[in-house]
Amino acid sequence: GCPLTPLPPVSIAIRLTYVLQDWQQYFWPQQPPDIDALIGGEVGGLEFGKLPFGACEDPVSELHLAATWPHLTEGIIVDNDVYSDLDPIQAPQWSVRVRKADNLQCLLGDFLTEFFKLCRRKESTDEILGRSTFEEDGKEVADITHALSKLTEPAPVPIHKLSVTNMVHSAKKKIRKHRGVDDSPLNNEVLNTLMLVSKLNQTVISLSSRNLYSQFKSAPSDSLTYKLALCLCMINFYHGGVKGVAHLWQEFVVEMRRRWEKNYLIPELANGSPDLRCCLLHQKLQMLNCCIERKKARDEGKKPYTSDRSPSGSSGDTGKAVDRSGGDYQKETEKERGEVGKSWESWSDSEEEFFECLSDTEELKGNGQENGKKGGTKEGNKESANLKPEGRLHPHGKLTLLHPGEPLYIPVTQEPAPMTEDLLEEQSEVLAKLGTSAEGAHLRARMQSACLLSDMESFKAANPGCCLEDFVRWYSPRDYIEEEVVDEEGNRVLKGELSARMKIPSNMWVEAWETAKPVPARRQRRLFDDTREAEKVLHYLAVQKPADLARHLLPCVIHAAVLKVKEEETLEDIASVKKIIKQIISHSSKVLRFPNPEDKKLEEIIAQIMSAEAIIARARSLKAKFGIEKCDQEEEKEDLERFVNCLLEQPEVSVIGAGRGPAGSIIHKLFLNAQRVATMTSLDEELKRSGSSDERRLNLGAVTDFPPPAGRELILRITVPRPAPYSKPLPQRMYSVITKEDFRLAGAFSADTTFF
Repeated sequence: GCPLTPLPPVSIAIRLTYVLQDWQQYFWPQQPPDIDALIGGEVGGLEFGKLPFGACEDPVSELHLAATWPHLTEGIIVDNDVYSDLDPIQAPQWSVRVRKADNLQCLLGDFLTEFFKLCRRKESTDEILGRSTFEEDGKEVADITHALSKLTEPAPVPIHKLSVTNMVHSAKKKIRKHRGVDDSPLNNEVLNTLMLVSKLNQTVISLSSRNLYSQFKSAPSDSLTYKLALCLCMINFYHGGVKGVAHLWQEFVVEMRRRWEKNYLIPELANGSPDLRCCLLHQKLQMLNCCIERKKARDEGKKPYTSDRSPSGSSGDTGKAVDRSGGDYQKETEKERGEVGKSWESWSDSEEEFFECLSDTEELKGNGQENGKKGGTKEGNKESANLKPEGRLHPHGKLTLLHPGEPLYIPVTQEPAPMTEDLLEEQSEVLAKLGTSAEGAHLRARMQSACLLSDMESFKAANPGCCLEDFVRWYSPRDYIEEEVVDEEGNRVLKGELSARMKIPSNMWVEAWETAKPVPARRQRRLFDDTREAEKVLHYLAVQKPADLARHLLPCVIHAAVLKVKEEETLEDIASVKKIIKQIISHSSKVLRFPNPEDKKLEEIIAQIMSAEAIIARARSLKAKFGIEKCDQEEEKEDLERFVNCLLEQPEVSVIGAGRGPAGSIIHKLFLNAQRVATMTSLDEELKRSGSSDERRLNLGAVTDFPPPAGRELILRITVPRPAPYSKPLPQRMYSVITKEDFRLAGAFSADTTFF
């Protein structure tokens, strides 16, 4: 025989994995909040306007370094339990992966989770705080009943123990007695920090973030409702849980009633009607503010609003809207004070309310019937022209009355009643129940034209002798059509007439005009009964359970959490977190628009926020460990930042330059420091053992920069002919992994099938 052809050498790829678990030399930078400092006020009232952020423990539990030798030849290396030629520092390839901490505890996520748990509580406020909070002593109850019975002789009015009046009266007294005692859920310092007199910290928020509340249906970030939500979140987590929340809410309701009774406006709420883009609780507080504003103005003997409404939205020359900017408006206001203010001052509180009484209403109705029948005729105009004008705001400017030819005056009118979304829904249901019959349609039209009738009466009082055409020219200019015609003398003149819809028989406008009496706004029945509406709001607030309150304010808390994540992400600039934030906003905008979103969907939103918080915490942990902030060279700093971002985005990242690159050098130091800590522990143990000092020195000298590898992976590759020496050479592969608890061997062998 022919001698056998020598086999080619086996190519070996070796990968050793080293695990770093000891981070003792790098303290986790996130410090948990100091609860004692919060109560003591050392951090400026927690910062009761800010949500905490970050992980309470290191979010990176382990770092796995894989040192790879991709091409080695058999026989050139030695690797056994006693000696190894495989030095990780000399490995041509390094790759790193990090292991996340299990069940990571993050502050923001815990806050959201605990607050969301409130939504599932069933107890009412009096059940949580104890019924004694809302119960009166017998004498106090007797006093209230006796006071009311004087007004309702001969029978006294029975008052339920938990009526709104009784509850508020008792809450005031009990809280005044017991605030700050040991058994109170909240101590005096916390309550003083939270109440309205304190100003919460504010952060600068971008314009795009300011409009986030309309997407979430929460509340503006500088509003009282938003800050109340954050305070309740803090109280729930740090100061007594649901009992603390119930106590704070009780205080808040009492404060709201005090402000209503004393005519103190609620701070940090936007002026005007309730904003329907916000949550219902915010709308209720705005409604209460509207009531306080109207009541305050009425008590002072002044009109709360000088209305200049124009449904058509036309310009000042042809419509109701007049440019009121600059000096002209100041002059007009002064003129109004001179003409109208005197009569307003002459009305006392009791006189202001008289129009609500039945006898006076009947008297006004009787006076108006004669004028109402003649309101649209010239005879009626002549009679009404003799009336003294009342309730004038200022002259229109260019328009004059058609028949008397006198200047047209814009009247002082009532503002339409502000409404919250639940009131609008109730009104819609009432109007829908009227049906489609002729009587129902007529009643529906009258209900909807209450504001129109009020404006017509104000207009008639301010412009004696006016007609419907005059009112339409001011109120709805597009319904008064003017065109040029040639008169008998051949001159071109402007001739106007009402639009086609105004000429329809039984037109609502014509009927309202004939019914309207010349009554100034100050003597009309109020379109908006602020007393009744305020009591409804206060009752609504008082009966809210902590679970209801949490449901109302959860959009605000989620809004605040998203803003906090965006603020923290801006400092780190992480692409994956940016993507998560967009998903949170999109998801929340769809879920929170509904009155009662599903718990499962809310949990998904909270889980997304917690995921973003955990990623940011991991980024900060890795940046602290790799010393990015301490790096002086800009180029090296950018390389390290890219490396950390890759660790966050990818399961395993290659280290450029292996052990000799910037990142590799830092990883080497991390392992070296961990080994030194382990060596010190070993030294203490060795000193306790018996043996000579030379033996101990010999044992300690064997310590390397890296710990023993936690895993060894080998791939053996060779190309040989199989099954016969003259077969085609084909690749053969064998894979082996060896760990402390496991050993696996896998082979992939190929054979030439030609002639076999």
